[in-house]
This record gives sequence, C-alpha cells and structure tokens, in this order.
Amino acid sequence: MERLKGKVAVITGAASGLGRACAERFAQEGARVVVADIQEEAGKEVAQALPEGWFVKVDVTDPASVEAMIAETVQYYGRLDILFNNAGIDGEQAPTAESTLENWRKVLAVNLDGVYYGMKYGIAVMLEQGGGVVLNMASIVGLVAFGNIPPYSASKAGVIQLTRAAAIEYAAQGIRVNALCPTVVQTRLVERFIQSSPDPEEMRQRIENMNPIPGMPTPEDVAAAALFLASDEAAFITGVALPIDGGYTAR
Repeated sequence: MERLKGKVAVITGAASGLGRACAERFAQEGARVVVADIQEEAGKEVAQALPEGWFVKVDVTDPASVEAMIAETVQYYGRLDILFNNAGIDGEQAPTAESTLENWRKVLAVNLDGVYYGMKYGIAVMLEQGGGVVLNMASIVGLVAFGNIPPYSASKAGVIQLTRAAAIEYAAQGIRVNALCPTVVQTRLVERFIQSSPDPEEMRQRIENMNPIPGMPTPEDVAAAALFLASDEAAFITGVALPIDGGYTAR
C-alpha cells in the first residue's frame, strides 16, 4: 500500500534508530522524506538510500536551525504534510538531588525545547496550507514514574502535554497532533547499554521481562504505529499519547 503517497514528511533524528526505521517505512509507503539530523554523514547515507530522500542538517536545540529546516523543506518540496519530532537523548542516570544542572539543561533542550521549536515552525506552515500531521516522540516514562532519569522523565511528560495542547488548539484547522510512547526498544543504543552493564545477560532478562508481552519491540514496531497515526487511517485521532509497551502501562 502507499498510505503516504505524495506526502512530504520531515523526521528529526532520522539518521539512526527509531528515526531511521520511521524514515524507511514512510518512504516505503510513498512519502518524500526529509531526513533531518545533526549527524551529517549518517543522515546523508539514510536519505540517499530512500526513493525520494533529502537530508537537512539540524540542531533541534537551536530555534533558528529548526526554522531553517522547515523553510528548506518547503522550498525544496513545496509543502509539509507530516512533521515527526523524533530527535531525543537519554542523558545521564542519577536521582533527582544528584542529577547535574548541565544534564538537566541538555536533556530538556533536545527532548522538549526541540519538539516545541518543531511544532512552532511546522504548524505555522501547516496552517497556511490548510492542514497536516504532527507526531512527537514521547515515552512510557512520560506516563508513569521511573527513577534516576528526572530530566528525561520531565521532558517526555512535557512532550505529551504539548501534544495534547496543540491537538485541541488546531483540530478545527485540520492539523492532527499525536505522541508515541514506546517502552525500551531493541535498538543498537539499548544493545550497547546491555553489553556495558556489569551483567549483560541479567540486564537483558530484566528488560525483556519488564512488559507483560515478553521481549522488546523493534524499531519497525514503532514505525508501524507512527505510520498509522501519520496516515489518513487515523483521520479522527488527535491528542493521543499512544503506548507501544506490551501492556506495561496497563498494570
């Protein structure tokens, strides 16, 4: 199927991991994909492998860079149908009183400020053209409490509330805004985390048994959910924070 045929999609953080999987899936469904990332070499490689891919270097912590990303997309493709604010970082792990101010500011700058900048400049274009879809990458950590990652938790909860607020602000103008909330996903980053732990096998077992459905979702599982929310099949869905968590948040 070509559920996104003719659509122009911008995906931040698309040079690797979840962003790359979503870029590839969107392209398979007919979208012209702007691969936006701070990693220039990897981002160009992803874009060149897509049927109609275009790379734009962006620093999501810089509002001028995000504004330029949106402007370049419109200049190159003529419109913006789907904006997926996916770029994010984990940051350092530490309890709240021990978390550094530097880590707090860095994580929120990428995970929350970056999403806001994307929405600010992307929605402005969508209003001019009469509609569009915004997807924001949140996390189950934005829905339930996890210890030792206070800036990450705060940033993802903030993304969910930004999503809900914009959804009701722009519903009448034909703009849908939704968030994805995955559990721990089977990515290279997670694999490196497992291998670097004192007991990799014990850590793997912990992660693979944390959700009611055993194992971990793949980047392709997340991309499938993103595709649905970006497509016209989800035409009456907005303001949703969709868990992709094997039932974790149902307990």
